[in-house]
Amino acid sequence: MKKDLKAWLFLIPAIAFLGVFMIYPLFDVLIYSFEQGFNFVSQSFAGYGFYNYRFVLSDPYFLQALKNTFILVIITVPVSTGLSLLISLGLTSIPKLKELYQTIYFLPYVTNTLAVGLVFMILFKKTAYSDGLINLMINAFGGSSVDFMDGPYWAKMMVTCIYTIWIVLPFKILILTSALSSVNPDYYKAARVDGTSRARIFWRITVPMISPMIFYLVITGFIGAFKAYSDEVALFGVDLNTAGMNTIVGYIYDMLYGNSGGYPSFASAAALILFVIVFAITCINLIVRKKLVYEG
Repeated sequence: MKKDLKAWLFLIPAIAFLGVFMIYPLFDVLIYSFEQGFNFVSQSFAGYGFYNYRFVLSDPYFLQALKNTFILVIITVPVSTGLSLLISLGLTSIPKLKELYQTIYFLPYVTNTLAVGLVFMILFKKTAYSDGLINLMINAFGGSSVDFMDGPYWAKMMVTCIYTIWIVLPFKILILTSALSSVNPDYYKAARVDGTSRARIFWRITVPMISPMIFYLVITGFIGAFKAYSDEVALFGVDLNTAGMNTIVGYIYDMLYGNSGGYPSFASAAALILFVIVFAITCINLIVRKKLVYEG
């Protein structure tokens, strides 16, 4: 009993912190989301109901943000994970320069997001003086210039996906390089003695052994992509609705503080919809993990 009491005493600060800054806000958001006709100035409302959810789910800005977020998730998570795995495999094959290249690849992760966004704007944005470096390369191969920042939707989404992949690659490379280094080399030696091909070694030994880290990166990648907002601001500015590049988190922010701000009930409803989506996808990933991840 004394040990249990002592353990609970040590846990009290953490429980209090989580209660004040996580559990209470969650319940507060839940209540806000059902308060209909909420007046931000008088802090009054007309009653409880599902009007806020119906409004959000029929709002064209939210539907656009939902579409943008899902496209971003579907493209960037698998592509960034696959690229980071290929780069990590390359790094492990050059042990003498491994640390140097790891440092180089990790630099974008510690660089300010807005600074990276400025570089991407210089690369892709058309100005009165230049079409941008990427357009110059396209022109050199006989193609016509594309307005990546203010032009068609597909061009803006492509830039956003490239930017997001570039930002998340360093962390994934670091994790997967460490995972590859932890694989027992005896497995590879035994496979080579048996004359196993490199492709078979990769799929039968490497991937199963590092599968826990791959699924960890996939789950955290999904969560991070669904919370995307600062990347889009860095590329297209704060008026993402006009650019057609808003995300769910951006929509929530706009409902609270943006040009259409002062509607915490709508923002709360959108936040809970995002929570349900992320929770459902995380649960699906965990179910798949039990079937595919090597636990040895």
